[in-house]
Amino acid sequence: MDSKEFDQSSYKCNLADKLLRLKFSLEAIEYDRILKVLQFKNMHNTVHIDEKWFYITKASHRFYLTPGEVETHGTCKSKKFIEKVMFMCAVCMPLFAPDGTVLFDGKIGIFPFTEWVPAKRSSKNRAAGTLEQKPIQSIKKQVIRDNFIHKIVPSIKLKWPSFASKTIFIQQDNAKPHIKDDDPEFREVASADGFNIRIVHQPPNSPDTNQ
Repeated sequence: MDSKEFDQSSYKCNLADKLLRLKFSLEAIEYDRILKVLQFKNMHNTVHIDEKWFYITKASHRFYLTPGEVETHGTCKSKKFIEKVMFMCAVCMPLFAPDGTVLFDGKIGIFPFTEWVPAKRSSKNRAAGTLEQKPIQSIKKQVIRDNFIHKIVPSIKLKWPSFASKTIFIQQDNAKPHIKDDDPEFREVASADGFNIRIVHQPPNSPDTNQ
């Protein structure tokens, strides 16, 4: 590919991303028929989710010890062997009464990507076969789907205010493992119990703003 073809391809991609971002922004605006003005939607029925890796422990710690207190000590083969676990956080806009009372704090939950596996060997801490909670290191589409079906959606239904709209949008980014709104297993759970829970995707960042 020569430089001219590359520039044209980059320009088309950049333009397409900008159009998606423009469309996404316009969909966040509504017309107030009473005030007769355009304004942003309050997003009270939008749940924002995102995931992040966290290391179970740090490579180094700072401790303040009293005289005679023994310093804690931990070892591993190298920094590469420090386990990490991914958490997914789900939050939405809180709701307040006119007097400032919190009607709904918007905290849906923080969900770890872990699984229960039997211990392969016996040790001084547990016998072989004892179930241990281990972090899932490979986050694939099925893992995300299970997290939606068994954790996020049930938590939304449990904590959602009874007076609020049952049409709820879960907003996520465009990570490859993320499922789509038309996923059959998700739709079965999301449309049950009188709820209509949908998944919406944020548009990808334009190259010129991804600095």
